Amino acid sequence: MKSLLLLVLISICWADHHSDNYTMDHNRVIHIQAENGPRLLVEAEQAKVFSHRGGNVTLPCKFYRDPTAFGSGIHKIRIKWTKLTSDYLKEVDVFVSMGYHKKTYGGYQGRVFLKGDSDNDASLVITHLTLEDYGRYKCEVIEGLEDDTAVVALDLQGVVFPYFPRLGRYNLNFHEAQQACLDQDAVIASFDQLYDAWRGGLDWCNAGWLSDGSVQYPITKPREPCGGQNTVPGVRNYGFWDKDKSRYDVFCFTSNFNGRFYYLIHPTKLTYDEAVQACLNDGAQIAKVGQIFAAWKLLGYDRCDAGWLADGSVRYPISRPRRRCSPTEAAVRFVGFPDKKHKLYGVYCFRAYN
Repeated sequence: MKSLLLLVLISICWADHHSDNYTMDHNRVIHIQAENGPRLLVEAEQAKVFSHRGGNVTLPCKFYRDPTAFGSGIHKIRIKWTKLTSDYLKEVDVFVSMGYHKKTYGGYQGRVFLKGDSDNDASLVITHLTLEDYGRYKCEVIEGLEDDTAVVALDLQGVVFPYFPRLGRYNLNFHEAQQACLDQDAVIASFDQLYDAWRGGLDWCNAGWLSDGSVQYPITKPREPCGGQNTVPGVRNYGFWDKDKSRYDVFCFTSNFNGRFYYLIHPTKLTYDEAVQACLNDGAQIAKVGQIFAAWKLLGYDRCDAGWLADGSVRYPISRPRRRCSPTEAAVRFVGFPDKKHKLYGVYCFRAYN
């Protein structure tokens, strides 16, 4: 009996002695190794969050501190958010907070703030998301000589599409490829975005630039002109090439748009210049390649009428394959870059919402 009583007293004393080394967060218990381990721990509850262009998102981040090491105050805590580049060699400042002092950088100004649901909440809210916001973000918490970090990936719903200009294939260096995507309401795609598109069925036999400076292409149906018939499906990697001198196509990425994409009903077929004016007369602009891909992929837009787009190409979106309208697959069909002055087609327009 005495032995049992002694065991209970020892257990109670041990639990009471160690209780200061635990921080409660809802029903979770985080143990801070105060003696030899870190006295500050930073965690992201999710490694990846999903949203879309124009939406709002919260990048989760919480920190847990050993109160015996720092005391009860938190006014000396510094919270810093940065965005990691695709090669992890550089960080872009996003937001810094220390007490009442806060600073936002670059294109994030007016769009980011700390969620602050609790004293240990360092989560970052980003509003009015842009295509450029896609990527990995680092949450860093610093107190005294202690610091810790967590990384959160922001993924956007969207579509990857291959692109080349009127000049033809393999005519873009890396910088021209970046601009080509921007001109079509898109950004140059990352490897992860291309890989996800390949897993979704994207098959394209022409190599294109990606955001990390590599040149790759996705193959779902191996064949002789595309790496060989006996090779396995996958994303083929050409490696890294000179960004100024090497020339390839490009893979672009776009997401939801805030507006209306539509085929303009017009009594006659149009030259390119007439198509541009017809959209303007309708209170819109001639649509871009990224917008036709977004409407097709994200909205299921389907129209079996070839129409001009802003880059001078003629395309049409088919989400329901049928005879005479892309019978074998759902796709944005590419007619080509016809003569702008003499060839006549319909036109796709885009009217942005304010």
